[in-house]
Amino acid sequence: MSNEITEPREDEIQALVDDRLDPARRAEIESWLLSNPDAAARVADLRAQREAVEQAFSGLLDRPVPAQLQNIDALVSVQPSPVWRMAAMIALVVVGAAGGWFANDAINQSQVVATAFTQDAVRAHSLYVGEKRHAVEVNAQEEKHLVAWLSRRLQNELVAPDLSAQGYQLVGGRLLPASVTGPAAQFMYETGGGERITIYIEQDETGRGNDFEFTSYDGVSAFWWKDGPLAYVLIGKKDRDQLLALARATREQFTP
Repeated sequence: MSNEITEPREDEIQALVDDRLDPARRAEIESWLLSNPDAAARVADLRAQREAVEQAFSGLLDRPVPAQLQNIDALVSVQPSPVWRMAAMIALVVVGAAGGWFANDAINQSQVVATAFTQDAVRAHSLYVGEKRHAVEVNAQEEKHLVAWLSRRLQNELVAPDLSAQGYQLVGGRLLPASVTGPAAQFMYETGGGERITIYIEQDETGRGNDFEFTSYDGVSAFWWKDGPLAYVLIGKKDRDQLLALARATREQFTP
């Protein structure tokens, strides 16, 4: 009898993301994903999107639905997938907001938009900032190669900002996957005392710019912004004013 694992169906992928698979089949699919990196990347993206939706709309799912939307709620109640239910509830939020439902500050639109890519940025920062030998994929001694490579992969001209005036030297950088669009780039910088910050960059399909927005996850702080075709996140363990000064110095060098 063959021990080959059957390729998962689409409904099984969704069930995996929703944590609805039986343990035996889940183990099989997780094993299959180890040998199928493209599928594994897609599952990781779906999980990141699910987490982003859950964080952005946490608390809304427990709110009572207005009577005028009960028919939609009935549709939600018969669906087995939590991801589908969250998507339907987002639709309810949009409809309700148009009519004054949730007229309070329950939804911060900019936060919702930023959630996925800022979380990606912070995860990457947390994963690599503590590394000694493998903190970067390409080190600062190959800066020209690094910048050219990342520019080509993001299909936009990048620079590695010079933050020496702020006390930071380039360590290097790497290519990363992204849950919104991909791929993404990360530059890492370090002070003489070993304090590190990272700059995360990914493509932005909206093409709209915005002022600096502050956020924090997992014990680190970040400022994010968008300029033209790219979105940026600067991350570190600094107070808000110090981090904003670094973000401004960084943005100036990315702006043509």
